[in-house]
Amino acid sequence: MAFDRSDRPRLPTAIKILVAGGFGAGKTTLVGAVSETRPLRTEEILSDRGVGIDDISSVEGKRTTTVAMDFGRITLGSDYVLYLFGTPGQERFWFVWDELAEGSLGAVVLADTRRLADCFPSIDYFERRGTPFVVAVNCFEGAQTFELDEVRLALQLNPSIPIVMCDARKRDSSREVLITLVKHSAKLRVEPVAP
Repeated sequence: MAFDRSDRPRLPTAIKILVAGGFGAGKTTLVGAVSETRPLRTEEILSDRGVGIDDISSVEGKRTTTVAMDFGRITLGSDYVLYLFGTPGQERFWFVWDELAEGSLGAVVLADTRRLADCFPSIDYFERRGTPFVVAVNCFEGAQTFELDEVRLALQLNPSIPIVMCDARKRDSSREVLITLVKHSAKLRVEPVAP
């Protein structure tokens, strides 16, 4: 018995997304919170070798660091499977970004208001590549809160770039960030924004 193309089950579209941001911004946490599979992590314990290289101000309690990538997967409805690649936040590991970015639909830039300037390398990188991105302000306990317009102004973001609040520890919050990115990327494919 022959099957029509319409009889075959439709496979979901695979979408590659990067999760970037500064050291300690919550990238590993977001990937782990939202992944429906056990995430792959390439974390190593911070050691004496990082003294003088890694700036741990405002994240003094951090004990590990991503040295290559984090990887997770989430299914959105029956149409999409998102493959998440968390980038390393420290400059000494940025050499892997080009490989990770290849073929990606877009990126989430996690912002930590305690260290907001740490977002600039990620934002600059995605702007230079022409990669669609959104900024997700990760809400850390005890950190000063700012209005999204204040963060947009501080980061000098184009008004067309979505900026949202999130709690990277919470699945629903992280999922909404990813949905915002997918919608933003789809919109740009239909109507590109001039720089």
